Amino acid sequence: MRPYLIFTLTAALGSMGAMAGHERRGSALWPGRSAVLGLVAAASGIRRGGDFSRLDALSLAVAIFDEGHALRDYHTYETIPTAVVRSPNSRPEALSAAGQRSNTSITLRDYRCGPLYGVALWSEAADPLESLRDALLHPVFPLYLGRKACPLAAPTGARVVEAETPDAALQGLTLPPWRRHAVAERLVRDAEAGEIVHDVPVDRSRWHFSARSVAVDRVSIAPGGAAT
Repeated sequence: MRPYLIFTLTAALGSMGAMAGHERRGSALWPGRSAVLGLVAAASGIRRGGDFSRLDALSLAVAIFDEGHALRDYHTYETIPTAVVRSPNSRPEALSAAGQRSNTSITLRDYRCGPLYGVALWSEAADPLESLRDALLHPVFPLYLGRKACPLAAPTGARVVEAETPDAALQGLTLPPWRRHAVAERLVRDAEAGEIVHDVPVDRSRWHFSARSVAVDRVSIAPGGAAT
């Protein structure tokens, strides 16, 4: 038996980072390691340039109750030649100076509608999980599922439980009342061989990530709890 910190994540819209270029911002089907640790850091009041070492020691597993439906949003953006940008003092001045030399392009941004996940965190480190639980229950900064346009739709219901395995711990989740009968049939966990994802933060200031291997196990997690 070991202690696990468990909590739920749900939002009307979510966007879990994937490999992205300038014109395409994709979304994975579940929140990766960087997304989960970033959310816990926000709850704890850790700023982007702060000390994440305490969180880097955490292990995690994510239960997929509902990956949501795909939604693609289209944005347009306008670029201005560098030679023009250097001289004006503001963007309106730059646009005026550019005249017909600016270029308009489209970016594609992917979201998931109505996703629901359960997260289990654990660690061999001495830091107690209770402090992270308290942070998730009373977050310092607003919590969102991926982008700042995707605030959580329900409290996390964070709690610490004792269990043999992550999937057993996740049976103790408190689900939102409108999803009280949801069942997770997939559990994402670290594995020696499996799908390669690039979600391990290496340099947060430069947005550099390294790869890890994950397995998606078939499970049946039916907590049956509801938030009050």
